[in-house]
Amino acid sequence: MTHQDLVEVAYKWVLKNTSCGVAFKELVTCNIETPDVIGFGHNGHSILIECKMSRSDFFADKKKPFRIYPDLGMGTQRFYCCPTELIKMSDLPTNWGLIWVNDFLKAKCVYKPYKGNCGERKGFNKSIRAEHSLMYSALRRLGNRIEEIYEKTEGG
Repeated sequence: MTHQDLVEVAYKWVLKNTSCGVAFKELVTCNIETPDVIGFGHNGHSILIECKMSRSDFFADKKKPFRIYPDLGMGTQRFYCCPTELIKMSDLPTNWGLIWVNDFLKAKCVYKPYKGNCGERKGFNKSIRAEHSLMYSALRRLGNRIEEIYEKTEGG
C-alpha cells in the first residue's frame, strides 16, 4: 500500500460516505495547507482527510501551524486515514475522526466524533479564506478548460 493508494481510497470514501458532492485530491495552491483530500458539501460543510503511512509522519503533522492553531486549517470535519491500526484512537487530536484502510484497500471509519446530519454538523472552526482560496484555484483551472467541456456536452 502506498500513500497514493490511501489518497485514492479517502477520495472515494468522502464522495461515497458523506454529503460532499465534490472533492479534490492533493490540490496544490498558495495556501500553507495542502490537504490530501478535501470534500465540500452544501451550507459551507467540508471534510478534510489527511493520509498517513507512518507514525512518524502522523506525529510530525501535529507540529504544523494549522494543527497547532486549528482555526487556521481547513475542514469542518477532519479525519486521519491510515493502514489498519497504524494510528490508534487514543493518538487522535481532539475532534478528529479516523479511517482505517485494510490490505484490500477497503476503508472503514473506526471513529467519527461528529453527530447528526445537515443541520447539526459540529466540528472545527476553520479558515474560510483558505477554503475559498482552494476552491478558487480549482475553479480557475476548470475555467481554463471550459470551452473543451462545452464542446464535449454540445457534441455528445
